[in-house]
Amino acid sequence: MRAPEKEKKRSFRSAKRMRDIMTEYYINAKTAPQTGKKVAWITSGGPVEPLIVMDVIPVYPENYGAMIGASHMGGDLCAKAEAMGYSSDLCSYARADIACAVENGGPIGGLPRPDMLICCNNICGTVLKWYEVQARYFGVPLFILDTPFCHTEFPDQARKYVRRQFDEYIAFLETACGRPFDEEKSLEVGRLSIEGQKLWKAVLDATAHKPAPITAFDAFFFLALIVTLRGTQVAVDFYRDLLQEINERINDGVFALENEKYRILWDNLPIWYRLKWLSDTFASHGACLVADTYTTAWCGSMKYIDENNFFESIVEAYTRIYLNIGVDEMVKTVFEMIDKYQVDGLVIHSNRSCKPYSFGQYDIEKMVREVKGIPTMTIESHMTDERSFSESATKTRIDAFMEIIKARKG
Repeated sequence: MRAPEKEKKRSFRSAKRMRDIMTEYYINAKTAPQTGKKVAWITSGGPVEPLIVMDVIPVYPENYGAMIGASHMGGDLCAKAEAMGYSSDLCSYARADIACAVENGGPIGGLPRPDMLICCNNICGTVLKWYEVQARYFGVPLFILDTPFCHTEFPDQARKYVRRQFDEYIAFLETACGRPFDEEKSLEVGRLSIEGQKLWKAVLDATAHKPAPITAFDAFFFLALIVTLRGTQVAVDFYRDLLQEINERINDGVFALENEKYRILWDNLPIWYRLKWLSDTFASHGACLVADTYTTAWCGSMKYIDENNFFESIVEAYTRIYLNIGVDEMVKTVFEMIDKYQVDGLVIHSNRSCKPYSFGQYDIEKMVREVKGIPTMTIESHMTDERSFSESATKTRIDAFMEIIKARKG
């Protein structure tokens, strides 16, 4: 088979469908004022299911930050935010989003104007001030869901505290939408949310196959729907078809790398503006990024969900996500992934934009080397601001890292 035909076969037919779905989603959000729907900006770790129940269109500034980074607009927009007085140490998602709102720029001409903002601090503390800034700018109501940090367990007082806030969240939505919460519809949304998460987990689990039929770079791309449209039939149907396509590739012997030699685990958010370069650089060494700690966040807390009591059990699931637990709990997850995917090395993205994700990484790195005995390396950057990235320095580190793995593997 000629090389171009091989590459064509390795491309996913599901990719076009996902782009079509996301295009329709943004059109619906942009035209919401004409259709009578409301738009809510919500943090990526926030509970979206109540919005779906209330027929509110959820929009994610963090998803948009990824689009900005992939479009190579992050450096310019972050610089504009800095000119407005925001520190360069601030999250590049926040800087880019704040500048976009004022400039009305960025991909797709900026995000649709929100009718309300929903902020959950289970991912970081920056979102609190970021969403306060945007709520003032747009003059819309803001709801904040405060999730206590869970170093190890989820104590009963924390459960009661967060549970009360979910009641307040629903009351907030009823006021904003002018109608009562549909309890019957919530059962269906909960069922679809669980089914979508199970399918997403199965997609990620497929990389346990050797060779891997899909990479973490593919997962970064296909992640969008489980974040944006979780709790909908659209997301369930898409991931069911994607999983079928992945299984077909395994049966047909079509794998992510033609000659997979080494398997790598990635920690932290992607570097959106260098995804292809990173993929090609690792692939040149025969290395496949088979898993990551980032995309698993949208199915990792599923173990806390009771399918028969969805809206009660998500109180724990949304509190005990990966970024809201202690380092000892985080490293357990990393150890499990090392074993599950049989990885040969760990790449840590020391992400200056995401401090909760990056704090503790050196402890995790040390424990991985001592307990699992595999090589590790660190890449430093911001996930959206390309001004922070050095291609030459990163390539030197990757080359040295891969030489260590090759020497160990013989």
